[in-house]
Amino acid sequence: MKKIQITAMSLLVLLAFSCKQAKKEAETTTDEVVEEVKEEIVEVKTISFSMEAKSDSNVGGEVTFTEENGTVIMKAKLSGLTEGEHAIHIHEKADCSSADGKSTGGHWNPTFQPHAKWGADGGYHKGDIGNFVADAEGNASVDFGTSEWCIGCDDETKNIVGKAVIVHQGIDDYTSQPSGAAGARVACTGIIQ
Repeated sequence: MKKIQITAMSLLVLLAFSCKQAKKEAETTTDEVVEEVKEEIVEVKTISFSMEAKSDSNVGGEVTFTEENGTVIMKAKLSGLTEGEHAIHIHEKADCSSADGKSTGGHWNPTFQPHAKWGADGGYHKGDIGNFVADAEGNASVDFGTSEWCIGCDDETKNIVGKAVIVHQGIDDYTSQPSGAAGARVACTGIIQ
C-alpha cells in the first residue's frame, strides 16, 4: 500500500511540475506573440477635405492627407481648372472665408526659409509643393509625399493641421519672393482635424 501511495504522490508531483512548466511556456509564447503584434501595428491617420472655389473660379475637388510610417502623402483630385500648369501650396491659416482666398495668409514657412522649389539647397517653405498640369477638360491630380509633414503631431515645424491648401491660377516660378508669383488663389481648403 505504501508503494502505491509513493507512486501516486510521485505522479502528482510530476504532473504538477509538468503543468506548471507548460503554463510558463504558454505565457512566454503569448507574451512573444503580443509583442510581435504590437510591432506590426502601424498607425495610419487620414484626413480629407473638399476644395472651395475662390476668385470667381469654378475650381473644386478633394484633398486627402494620409500619414503612415512617418510619411505624409497628399493626394488631390481637382476639376474646373484652365488647361495647363498651376501651383499648389500649403498656406499658414486654415481660413478660407475671404472670396479671394487671401484669408489663409502666406505660404506655410515655419523654418523661415526663402521661397523656392521643394528640396532646393538654399531652403524652401514647408508649404512649397510646386506645380501640376490640368488637362484640356480642366482636371488634374496631385500626388506628393514627404517626411517633413505630420498630421497633428507636437512638432510645429511639421504639423499641417490648422493650415490651408491653396490652388493658384498660374505657375510658381520658384524664385519670386515671397510666393512664386503664382497668381490668383482659385481654390482653398482648410486642414482642420
